[in-house]
Parts: sequence; structure tokens; C-alpha cells
Amino acid sequence: MFVHHVYFWMHPGATTSDKQQLAAGIRSLQAIETIKMSHVGTPADTNRDVIDRSYDFSWLAIFDTPEDQDIYQVHPVHLKFVDDCKHLWQKVVVYDSLDR
Repeated sequence: MFVHHVYFWMHPGATTSDKQQLAAGIRSLQAIETIKMSHVGTPADTNRDVIDRSYDFSWLAIFDTPEDQDIYQVHPVHLKFVDDCKHLWQKVVVYDSLDR
């Protein structure tokens, strides 16, 4: 299993429309065939010292193999998402992991 978790920080002053556009863009990624499971989220209302709630959206995608994730990276839906939405975020952090 290959887990791809992406965190997005929007530009300061992002409007409700901007947030809706980014959420819709992230959800569009769910159409990519190599994704086995996915989740679009926003920070939970949990408060402990170890929790970072500074991001605006998270995108979790699970693939069977690293090769399936490679396909996702160059898939036209993913490339369109980046092209259409990159102006909405100021920072993106990605955490990829493998089963062990």
C-alpha cells in the first residue's frame, strides 16, 4: 500500500468561493482510477500540543502500489487540478508512506 497525504494552506484572505473551488478541485481527484480510497478533510476541532491545525484542507489518497501513485502524478485530472487551483494555495506539504 502507498499512502499519499497532502496538506494545503490557502492564501490569507481566501474567500468562501476560493475555499469551495479548492475543495471541489481536490474532490475531482477522486476520479483517478488508481486511487483505491481517498478522503478530503479540514482540521478537526481537537486541541493537543502535538496537533497542527494550521492547514486549510487535507487530501488523503491510498494506492495499491507506488507505481499506481506515479500514474496519479501524471494523470490528466491531477495535472488539471494543479493548473486550475495552484493560485489558491500558498503552501503544500506532502507526506508519502509505505506499508511496513
